[in-house]
Amino acid sequence: MFEISKHFSGYDIFFTPYYSDGMIEILRKLDILNFTILGGSFKQQTLNFLDSKKLKIDLNGSRKNYDLVFTCADLIVPKNIRKSKLILVQEGMTDPENMIYHLVRYFKLPRYLASTSTQGLSNLYDKFCVASDGYKEFFLRKGVLEEKIVVTGIPNFDNCNSFLNNNFPFKNFVLVATSDSRETFKYENRKKFILKALRIANGRRLIFKLHPNENFKRAISEIHKYAPEALVLTEGNINEMIAKSDVLITKYSTVVYIGLALGKEVYSDFDLEQLKKLVPIQNHGTSAQKIAEVGYDLLDHSKNSPIEDYELIFQQA
Repeated sequence: MFEISKHFSGYDIFFTPYYSDGMIEILRKLDILNFTILGGSFKQQTLNFLDSKKLKIDLNGSRKNYDLVFTCADLIVPKNIRKSKLILVQEGMTDPENMIYHLVRYFKLPRYLASTSTQGLSNLYDKFCVASDGYKEFFLRKGVLEEKIVVTGIPNFDNCNSFLNNNFPFKNFVLVATSDSRETFKYENRKKFILKALRIANGRRLIFKLHPNENFKRAISEIHKYAPEALVLTEGNINEMIAKSDVLITKYSTVVYIGLALGKEVYSDFDLEQLKKLVPIQNHGTSAQKIAEVGYDLLDHSKNSPIEDYELIFQQA
């Protein structure tokens, strides 16, 4: 969202962490949803980032009626932005279409119950900017309207070669990117996953990069039990680690696209042939500009108002 906002120089721009309303907002205020992007450490990380860039913040978009809104998820679309022009930007990989996904679709239950597997299904946005032609077909199959989809690429995955020149101290290793499945109430057999990584490594250096939302103490204990020689990292730039690795092992992580774009040997619980079709466009970092151009079209510059009269807000996770 920050990269996109750079292409709106002269506009009145605000940011907010992702937010909700209604009953979900009540649950958030009770700190029940701190494991999600609505609260806890995720929301605080967003606020810290916005503060570090000295960006104007309007929490929950409550101070103004915005001409244009950018968001990275439509699992919840607050009522106060439904009359604005709204652009949904694909953030990354979506969750598998499991039984909960099909129950949500069939019984028309709240989309957030199926997590990101229902991304794009609100139909409450004007345009949906997606990562690749493969993802366009993917979302069309789910029922997203073709006239709303624009293939732009996405700023966080459109220039993977830029990660190749970095100072990560190791190379030629097997990297394991773990998930926060258990912290978000999904099942994972972590012992089985670690043993799988050991088999793939087959004696090569094994490095685990833990998901930032994981229970570090538990995860480190498990890895040391079953793979005592492995190096475990809780912080650092995983994109740079992938660039220096020979092999990447994931479950349902979007970082698999970094590995595929860089030609790494990749393992994932998703079908690899399908993932190869979905890999985000590598357009040398121009996705943010392309997404901004979609915004310009929605604002309709045939109006007589100067650009400083337009007010935009970016809903950032």
